[in-house]
Amino acid sequence: MKADYHFFATVSRMKYIQRWALMRSSRPENLSEHALEVAMIAHALCTLGNVRYGRHLNGERAALMAIYHDASEIITGDMPTPVKYYSAEIRDAYKHVEQIADEQLLEQLPEDLREVYAPVLKMQDEELVPYVKAADKLSAYIKCIEEAQAGNAEFRSAAESTRKILEELAETTPEIRDFMTEFLPSYGSTLDELLARI
Repeated sequence: MKADYHFFATVSRMKYIQRWALMRSSRPENLSEHALEVAMIAHALCTLGNVRYGRHLNGERAALMAIYHDASEIITGDMPTPVKYYSAEIRDAYKHVEQIADEQLLEQLPEDLREVYAPVLKMQDEELVPYVKAADKLSAYIKCIEEAQAGNAEFRSAAESTRKILEELAETTPEIRDFMTEFLPSYGSTLDELLARI
């Protein structure tokens, strides 16, 4: 009789991990929601790169990496950005804890599947990592937009700092600029506004 493997049951617990722990949110956001949004945006950035800028990016692979990009937080919890990056020592220590958590997740898979999932969990595709990270930042900025639309000023400084990072990234990655110009303005709109015919 084969052993039970807990990887997918464990990953399914992303829905219980709340983001933005230090912030007062008008609507809570969990890790599953965030991962889905990051996956869609990462795929979109790669698609923009391929269609408009002659790149040869694997958007499906980027989306898969994005789905799992924060999976270690099932074990570690969501470390708020101001804490995570407060100092080099904390950043490096937390990165080490994330690596240990990734290994724990991988050990929950049958051995013959680990080599397939390890590069995804560990974000080992250097060409796609910047797109997944940019998508992560865009998702964070979208959360800030939605909170502002709800009248919550709590996210004002997060919006400013995240927008600045995205503007800097867009200088060398035009796909980010395209997404920000063409898709970001719709966020925060009502469903009626989104579905209205032009």
